[in-house]
Amino acid sequence: MLELTPLLADHPNGIWDSKRKEPIYEQLYTYLKIEIRAGRISSGSKLPSQRRLAGHLHVSRNTVDAAYQQLLAEGYLHSEPRRGLFISELPEIEKAEIIRLNNAKNVWDSDDSALDVGAVLESEPAKAANGLLCDFRYGDVDTQHFPYRLWRQFLMKSLSPEHSRLLQYGDQQGEIELRQQIAEYLYQSRGVRCLPEQIVIGAGTQWLTDLLCRVIGRETVYGIEEPGYPRIRKIFEDCGRSPVAARLDESGIRIDELAQGGVQVVYVTPSHQFPTGTVMSVSRRLELIEWARAAGGTIIEDDYDSEFRYEGRPIPSLHSLDTHGNTVYVGTFSKSLMPSVRIGYLVLPDKLTNAYHTRGQHYKQTTSRLDQYTLALFMQSGEWARHLNRMRNLYKKRYLALLTSIRTYMDPKVRIIGAASGLHLLLQPNNGMTEQELIFAAEQSGVRVYPVADCYIDPPDASKQAQVLLGYAGLNEAAIEEGVKTLSAAWNIERTK
Repeated sequence: MLELTPLLADHPNGIWDSKRKEPIYEQLYTYLKIEIRAGRISSGSKLPSQRRLAGHLHVSRNTVDAAYQQLLAEGYLHSEPRRGLFISELPEIEKAEIIRLNNAKNVWDSDDSALDVGAVLESEPAKAANGLLCDFRYGDVDTQHFPYRLWRQFLMKSLSPEHSRLLQYGDQQGEIELRQQIAEYLYQSRGVRCLPEQIVIGAGTQWLTDLLCRVIGRETVYGIEEPGYPRIRKIFEDCGRSPVAARLDESGIRIDELAQGGVQVVYVTPSHQFPTGTVMSVSRRLELIEWARAAGGTIIEDDYDSEFRYEGRPIPSLHSLDTHGNTVYVGTFSKSLMPSVRIGYLVLPDKLTNAYHTRGQHYKQTTSRLDQYTLALFMQSGEWARHLNRMRNLYKKRYLALLTSIRTYMDPKVRIIGAASGLHLLLQPNNGMTEQELIFAAEQSGVRVYPVADCYIDPPDASKQAQVLLGYAGLNEAAIEEGVKTLSAAWNIERTK
């Protein structure tokens, strides 16, 4: 039988911190899981009985049982009839992962974070499973500073009997209370003038873009930026249309290429072009608006992370400049609040409103009414604005940490692209490595960066200077610095002193 006493010897007061919010069974489960994955509890070992371990730790048997049951459910343990519980045989863990988990043991012993799960296990299981030290994944957001207590408070209010209507099917366009709040917010922050009746809420930008294709018509010629957001390109392709790629220059999308391609509807990301980070100039925005007027075209403006601009004042939205009513405004709460809530929205111009009511309203609402109403209460209370200001300041610190780390640890020939706003940037190491070589070398060192070639319809020559995408919103300053330092060594571009 496995003797846990030696493993727990350094924890005379138990292996948990009574001041933490996590239940004791969860802290015990996490501790045992790390010990198993790190190899400090070997496969085939028999666990002590619930009674025995409960007595040793001075907790109830229910606490131990709950931890054991979770480990059973996840496959770390298996039960043998009339014999007990045994540690399961796990796939061989990479050396880097074992080292990381062995080092993590020290976190359990620290005075101020005896069982800080967030410090030991990363937010995504895939990160731990692959032994990553740092994941510069775009799309992650900070979760530590999310207003959990307030969100829970508004959610519970939404769940009260007085709002029982929220348990039924709702308006296809979304909750009127949330649409009113969005209309007010857009006018104040982005100069977008609209009525709640023009707003359609849905489960994210992709679903809303698919809906737009149905409203506008699949036979239409669509255009996208080159490079551009690959998930939107896939939506157009799935709707039976191969989009026309219009290249970028220093001011944004090239209008002449829209005309040459016979484009009728163009999707753009003017506030922070994805992935280059280019901010479309006001003059180019006006040119694009004039193109739409003259060609009878439609502009789909995805303003996906316009809240986060760190240098200068925000440039007005396309929608606010378009007096001809040819711009569809697309927004989301995925970057500013949380991706999992799946709340995005369209602001339809008058010319598409009738088409929406004809072709789109037979689709049921795809976003939880409870989440919509909770968000409406959150915005109405003023907490949304305060949260946004906090996150803007937090992400600016991480943005500055990333720039400082690159300048400190990397060769000055490294090029930083699109770092004026948003939650990601492009890095061009200029060391002769291809994109795939950069990604592979980073992964081998425990750091994950992301390709840019996928954003092109016609990818550039692989022999040209490669770029990779780095998102930083989900990483704290220490992790950012360590990740950049590791990349500089992996790519052999360490700054000479």
